[in-house]
Amino acid sequence: MTARPAADDPRPPTARGHDPTVAPAQQRAPAEPRRLSLNQQTIRQWSLPELVEGCVAADVRGVGLWRAPVREYGLGQAARLVRAAGLAVTSLCRGGFLTSAEPAERAAALADNRLAIDEAATLGTRTLVLVSGGLPAGSRDLLGARERVADALADLAPYAAERGVRLAVEPLHPMYAADRCVVSTLAQALDLAERFPADQVGVVVDTYHLWWDDTVDAQLARAGEGGRIAAFQVADWVTPLPAGVLLGRGQLGDGCVPLRHFREVVDAAGYRGPIEVEIFNPALWERSGAEVLAETVRRYRAHVL
Repeated sequence: MTARPAADDPRPPTARGHDPTVAPAQQRAPAEPRRLSLNQQTIRQWSLPELVEGCVAADVRGVGLWRAPVREYGLGQAARLVRAAGLAVTSLCRGGFLTSAEPAERAAALADNRLAIDEAATLGTRTLVLVSGGLPAGSRDLLGARERVADALADLAPYAAERGVRLAVEPLHPMYAADRCVVSTLAQALDLAERFPADQVGVVVDTYHLWWDDTVDAQLARAGEGGRIAAFQVADWVTPLPAGVLLGRGQLGDGCVPLRHFREVVDAAGYRGPIEVEIFNPALWERSGAEVLAETVRRYRAHVL
């Protein structure tokens, strides 16, 4: 896979390849701890300045940001804050919701995605995460909805490429297919992405959404061969799921996802970029942010590395 630009890689240069000063037993670049990135939603109770300060203090080199809190803080101010702290913005979430067949809704969605691309470029990240959108009201046509996503990618990919941004199609667990994401498997995401140049459209690998699929290892190899892995996100699967299911992600190590196995297969596919912890969990949001961050770093080392 083509190496990411240095601005999008939170690791020091020696962690991106062989370091002759380190003994072979210590040369574990694919699992290097400094690949850890913290998604903003994992510690949602923190403001953006608190997130930046906490990550710097914990030696976490990357952050994944969300559009709404970035806008609230101010896009330009957010970009300057993160850059001054020496942090890499590993992804911006989210664009997408591109399945409407109604012309005005479709035009509005495309316009919003172009704005998201511009925001990603301003923040200095190459990766804009796309959640495709669910079925339009009254529709049962999954294939048709996916084709409208492909049509939208054809419109957006050149615009993104001109701004140095790569569109990253994220497959979500099938329980979200009706209302949130008609792309449910990594194979489906790759089928969409492979219609376009690899440097324009890639895929997101999220353990929470893909752990159940017994074809995922083969699809990860396929993604690696094509240089399609744009982002790697980790969270655990715990039950029972909460009402609404969006806020049921578990802290690393609390559930049934083979996190280390995922990381090893993703590494074997050639991915060397950030590993972003993205957890939506109200129980974490009620705790001290510093406590959650320290726990997340410990769990990452124990269960992902």
